[in-house]
Amino acid sequence: MADRKPGEYGYEDTSLRAMGGEEAVRTLVDRFYDVMNTLPEAAGIRRMHPADLTVTRDKLTVFLTGWLGGPRRYAERWGRMHIPAAHAHLTIDAPERDAWLLCMETAMADMPVTDDFRAYFMREITVPANRVMMVSQGRRQARA
Repeated sequence: MADRKPGEYGYEDTSLRAMGGEEAVRTLVDRFYDVMNTLPEAAGIRRMHPADLTVTRDKLTVFLTGWLGGPRRYAERWGRMHIPAAHAHLTIDAPERDAWLLCMETAMADMPVTDDFRAYFMREITVPANRVMMVSQGRRQARA
């Protein structure tokens, strides 16, 4: 997202502002995990998370805030984030990736954002979701 021009999503804090700010990111994350708790398709990925989602919700909120161009506080609190490495202990294949993206898409549908930002967000968030899946599959192939 670094090669964007002023006014484009991905430039500085344009995406965070399009989302509605840090409170909106918190709302998105809360909705995301609420969806994960209730959607039958998400039961498998929900089991990959702790029963108490308090810290998990906070981590995703802080991460997404920085990822959208806001303050980058994640490293201050939990260390450097490398998304595939953070999920290395999990088995992520297409069904898990798709369930995660479905939860995010469902949560985003409730956000008061423009359709073009919603499409941009989902397109961009798919990139790390795909990376996590590819790294997980690569690890399993290397062990085989």
